[in-house]
Amino acid sequence: MEAIRSFWGGLMCLFFFSQSPLFAQTIYDQDPMQRLPIGMQLSVYQPHLPTGGKVDKSRICPPNWWVGMKNPNLQLMIYDQNISQCAVKIKYPGVKVLKVHPATNPNYLFIDLQINPSAKPGKFTIVLSGSVEKTYTYELQARDRSPNRNQGLSPADNMYLIMPDRFANGDPANDSFEDMSSALLNRDKIYFRHGGDIQGIIDHLDYLQELGITAIWVMPLVESDQPYESYHGYAPTDHYTIDKRYGTNELYKLLVDKAHAKGIKVIMDIIHNHVGDRHWTIRDIPFKDWINQEWPTYTKSNYRDAVWIDPYVSEADRRKLATGWFDSHMPDLNQRNPFLANFLLYSNLWWMEYSGQDAYRIDTYFYPEQDFMINWGKRMLQEYPGYTFFGETWVQSTLAQAQFTAGNRLSEGQRYLPAVTDFQLNYALLEAGAGKQGWTDGANRLYLTLSNDFLYQDARRNVTFLDNHDVSRALSVFNNDWKKFQTSLAALLTIRGLPCLYYGTEIGISGAGGSFGEAGRRDFIGGWREDKINKFTAAGRSTQEEETYQLLHKLLHYRKSTPALQTGKTRHFIPEDGVYVYFRYDDAKRVMVLWNTSDQSQEHALNRYSEMIDGFTGGQDVLSGQNISHLKSIPIDAHALRIIELKKP
Repeated sequence: MEAIRSFWGGLMCLFFFSQSPLFAQTIYDQDPMQRLPIGMQLSVYQPHLPTGGKVDKSRICPPNWWVGMKNPNLQLMIYDQNISQCAVKIKYPGVKVLKVHPATNPNYLFIDLQINPSAKPGKFTIVLSGSVEKTYTYELQARDRSPNRNQGLSPADNMYLIMPDRFANGDPANDSFEDMSSALLNRDKIYFRHGGDIQGIIDHLDYLQELGITAIWVMPLVESDQPYESYHGYAPTDHYTIDKRYGTNELYKLLVDKAHAKGIKVIMDIIHNHVGDRHWTIRDIPFKDWINQEWPTYTKSNYRDAVWIDPYVSEADRRKLATGWFDSHMPDLNQRNPFLANFLLYSNLWWMEYSGQDAYRIDTYFYPEQDFMINWGKRMLQEYPGYTFFGETWVQSTLAQAQFTAGNRLSEGQRYLPAVTDFQLNYALLEAGAGKQGWTDGANRLYLTLSNDFLYQDARRNVTFLDNHDVSRALSVFNNDWKKFQTSLAALLTIRGLPCLYYGTEIGISGAGGSFGEAGRRDFIGGWREDKINKFTAAGRSTQEEETYQLLHKLLHYRKSTPALQTGKTRHFIPEDGVYVYFRYDDAKRVMVLWNTSDQSQEHALNRYSEMIDGFTGGQDVLSGQNISHLKSIPIDAHALRIIELKKP
């Protein structure tokens, strides 16, 4: 094992110097979708045994805690050389050692503490004695009761998804580090790091505020010290440390504070299903069953969400979903191990309390053990009752998607997940926008998808989108048809749900290709000092890009000021002649949306909608500003959408 580590270390050192033209030809090929540097191999599955290696850095997780938490219990995980059989002694008023758990690996010790409500903020000493003598200083801090912390999300928000490596590079000094597994930086390669960071996000908060964004979902920022593909962050190697190529823990907290000052919430992206194979708990694993490794050879998950609701499911299929690996460099975590479950839980609670952030997006939600996911949600809401988290449920039916949510009409027992990423609505919006026609296709698919909203307690909480980091860019899906693209965006911002824009969608970033939409993970031009064009400004945008930006600017601000589009009710009508009509309304306002998904312009008669328009005499077109003097019929172009705010006499 040490020989392998030495090999990787030497190879990575070589890669650091490969930034020079002299070495570039030995590292890169001509393919912009090159996944690995020339000479590097993909990670290979291998068993991990808790034998105990050399400890390079001692750790305590969580690194600190707080007094006044609603649940008084805390489990510490200490990692240090040969400590598993040590006795533990703590003398501090209000802190009691309940139990000490040795791990199979001699380098780990787990300590159950009870922190009384009477405990005061302060530092105390943890004394280990026995096979070795160790002392550690641990701190209990006072909770920050400032307003605007941990706000949660609501359908009133306008969300923006940021891939930090591709958004903006605010601090080139942190682009690469010689002591990390890879120091390669190449903006011409999709799978390599480009240098975006937290400072780049901070520098563009004014831009996001002006656009009309009220919440940013930032893809994983914690350390991902992997030899390849670390740019996306979904293979973490340290749960408590921001990757230094993005910044520091303190800078992340500053991002949250500055965003809050501008009325923008911050969502952290977390993963419960897997980690990177360079994670420090994998390189020196506490227990053999810390991860799922019952398979004799590398075994992928079957990725089949249906096993959780299939009445005829085989145990073999369910087991393979939950314990098969997502990828060879992503060891699959075993949430049935109570110490692993606590490790994940306390890291998530810690970031909430440390940063004041507002929500979590949970990656690959349906892959982990669902008992753990349910208990995790219960515990998070116990500590933060108004808190929001939403799960990625990339599934193939509304029924499969709704089963994970709180208050759904399908599942036995309690669920705590407030919302999901609404892939079913995504599929339907894209199909309707493309103009496909049929009994169950196109606009009819959108109608049928929304008709299944009864399965949710409140579908308005679902996160809706046209594209994201795992799929092709929407403009590319529409074959660079800007009209279909813009019309579909207008539908996204008027239909039920919490809409989310993928970074750069407002300027029409395109890209399709790769297993998970990798070709769309392009830089936001203007976010790097060397960029000659700045698309964060109107002067840097093309005519079509500026049209799209202005459309979204207008609709995002209209949505912010129109509760009927946020929490209002929906009434829709079966599409006819490719025209889908729906109303968003509350006691104060009624908005009629007409979406012509067909290839023909129409003079669309409105008498069919009398139950919703009786009592109104006209309206105003939200996009054009045109006054509508009567409600007998409305002209609508092919592949166009009109938003009419209805008016009474």
